[in-house]
Amino acid sequence: MRHFPKPPVFDANASAGGKDLGDLPEWDLSDLYTAPDAPEVKRDLDWLETACAKFAEDYEGKLADLDAPGLLTLIQRHEKIEGVAGRIMSYAGLRYYQLTVDGERAKFMADCQEKITNFTTPLVFFTLELNRLPDDQLDGLFAANADLARYKKAFDRIRAMKPYQLSDEMEKFLHDLGVVGDAWERLFDETIAGLTFEVDGEEHNIEGTLNFLTEQDRSKREAAAHELARVFGENIKIFARVHNTQAKEKEILDRWRGMPTAQTGRHLSNDVEPEVVEALRNAVVAAYPKLSHRYYALKAKWLGLETMQVWDRNAPLPMESTRTVGWEEARATVMDAYNGFDPRMGEIAEPFFTKGWIDAGVKPGKAPGAFAHPTVTDVHPYVMLNYLGKPRDVMTLAHELGHGVHQVLAAGQGEMLASTPLTLAETASVFGEMLTFRAMLAKAKDKAERKVMLAGKVEDMINTVVRQIAFYDFECKLHDARRGGELTPEDINALWMSVQAESLGPVFDFMEGYETFWAYIPHFVHSPFYVYAYAFGDGLVNALYAAYEAAPEGFQDKYFDMLKAGGSMHHTDLLAPFGLDATDPAFWDKGLSMISGFIDELEAMED
Repeated sequence: MRHFPKPPVFDANASAGGKDLGDLPEWDLSDLYTAPDAPEVKRDLDWLETACAKFAEDYEGKLADLDAPGLLTLIQRHEKIEGVAGRIMSYAGLRYYQLTVDGERAKFMADCQEKITNFTTPLVFFTLELNRLPDDQLDGLFAANADLARYKKAFDRIRAMKPYQLSDEMEKFLHDLGVVGDAWERLFDETIAGLTFEVDGEEHNIEGTLNFLTEQDRSKREAAAHELARVFGENIKIFARVHNTQAKEKEILDRWRGMPTAQTGRHLSNDVEPEVVEALRNAVVAAYPKLSHRYYALKAKWLGLETMQVWDRNAPLPMESTRTVGWEEARATVMDAYNGFDPRMGEIAEPFFTKGWIDAGVKPGKAPGAFAHPTVTDVHPYVMLNYLGKPRDVMTLAHELGHGVHQVLAAGQGEMLASTPLTLAETASVFGEMLTFRAMLAKAKDKAERKVMLAGKVEDMINTVVRQIAFYDFECKLHDARRGGELTPEDINALWMSVQAESLGPVFDFMEGYETFWAYIPHFVHSPFYVYAYAFGDGLVNALYAAYEAAPEGFQDKYFDMLKAGGSMHHTDLLAPFGLDATDPAFWDKGLSMISGFIDELEAMED
């Protein structure tokens, strides 16, 4: 079920800084519920309890006897349950992320999660019985009813878990136990949100402190990096405990299910073949020297440094003007780019700004980072930002708005098919960034401004591709090592450092304390092995944008059709209209060549 049992996954490049930003929007969650004690919340919880019990009463032990119309009715009833549960948990979760340190909000979310877990436990039989049906019986039912056949892709994903399915009683037990794992995630979130850092005599939360790493003043960047290391070091035992527990829980589940690797479950949920992910990973690692190593050597030269420190990685360039981008300018920049691609895209994006679908400001206790959460298909997505006015924040807005547009378009598929596998979920977001970047690049006043913009884009792409694949390798090593026993903080630190020098290159030196910087990455806790989806999405979009430039005629219609498909099609079918195939190992080299080409242009500017 897709009822927000876990928080939305925070995006990769969400951080920045500045003041005097204008009127920043806040969420209006009343399209979900008006208040936690609104009568509609109790009404929906009561309905859900009854509907789940009745569903089990009507169908448990009887799936094999259903005809095509009967199976279609079952799916429609299941989708209604998903929709109501999803609405409740979306409201509870979004409200919590606005103020994670508030005890009442945390309790409301935990209570809702516990009730919904209890209510939906009787539904576990659905996927278990479905996976016991013979293939030819299901194929016959699909052939008999076109409305039912529409759900075949969702059934295929469910049945991919068939080899790893446990007994009905075990599956119900694990379903109930899920709330315990969620508690560790909440511990991580609340610990991160509650951390305080002192830089130059002023107190900041993690978002504001990470923002200093993009300051022009190198001493400020250095002070922030050391302060991050100090605070992470003081709390490292908590973070190590969370990671040890989560990784051990996953190892137990994988062992019982007979999954061959720690990554298998993620690949199955992403509807992507392990060899495709391996080809992506290998292509990126092989490209480290011509991407990150080469770019950071250039950047060190621009900064006048022989070696770079970790606090220089996201430093602005010396020729870059330090300026704050107000909210209205950011909105206009992104909307102009979206409308320039196709007015339909602008129409879908506009309500996010005008109807309270974006929460943009940085506030004490608010979750760090950024995300777009689709809620349920009969409401609309909500976007969270921590907008602080750097040019990179404009890209974060473009990214999250891309997710939002995708989620709006896919909603027509219904609860069971709207959710896009993570590998394709980053397509519209990264494409939105690319549209915004290209629009801004076209308006560059001179060579110097073009250079700054190209460098910024290369850095974002390196953060999205190189850094995320390094994160993926770190996770692979972490989960593999945890299978051998408890990991000390020092063990995890060593695994983190083992991927850093390889990915960033020889120009980097690593300060004492940087070994703890794995501690604050939410993806590792909330969604293990999520991170390769960023690299997948960036490579895919680079290839997609090249196809757009080569043959713009009719591209928009094909693009909208792809987004509308949601999770109803496999990536090979979605990309076929564009002449692209992610199963071809050479596909990833095409995407990486765009990044390499930008670096070529930057090197040429040095002459």
